[in-house]
Amino acid sequence: MSDPTRSETLFRGVWRENPVMIHMLGLCPALAVTNTVMNSIAMGMATLFVLTGSSLLVSTFKRFIPHEVRITTYILIIATFVTIVDMSLAAWTPGLHKALGAYIALIVVNCMILGRQEAYASKQSVGRALLDALGTGFGFIIALVMMGAVREILGSGSFLGVSLFGDNFEPWLVMVLPPGGFLALGFWLLGLNWWTQRRERRAAEGAA
Repeated sequence: MSDPTRSETLFRGVWRENPVMIHMLGLCPALAVTNTVMNSIAMGMATLFVLTGSSLLVSTFKRFIPHEVRITTYILIIATFVTIVDMSLAAWTPGLHKALGAYIALIVVNCMILGRQEAYASKQSVGRALLDALGTGFGFIIALVMMGAVREILGSGSFLGVSLFGDNFEPWLVMVLPPGGFLALGFWLLGLNWWTQRRERRAAEGAA
């Protein structure tokens, strides 16, 4: 099997191998902080920064990292970028930093990030590692925003803080509570699986 092209490396994490919707990785922040679209975007961008930065360093210095301590080294690299994000948000957007809370620090143990270092960045060139990180990171952002949009619209009647339905709207309070994350994820998985099966069925009928 031939190596994937650069465009395939970039875009496979966005949809075909989406970390949340397909591989079910990074579910802790996906379920915890997606009660608003703004929180979803902020967590997604923070994760993208950490994933891209750590992939860059791991791929650049992979030859100098002893195999026996590679996981520890990856975690230290990831933790460095998480610290940068944490301190930057605390300094520039303290309200958003407070809203995200401990989940910023928990990016360190996000299995999606550590998994990309072990499975891809440590084995590929810097360019390929960056493309993979960008694709996976943007796929993570898209998944979080999809969930955040459903939860904010149904749970608060707004989108990015802008009211959509007026004062007569009765919000679904469960959607802004922790169970709302599971409901939003379930809705999207159900819809995506239905769409995928429908597309495959149509393709099979067309080939017959």
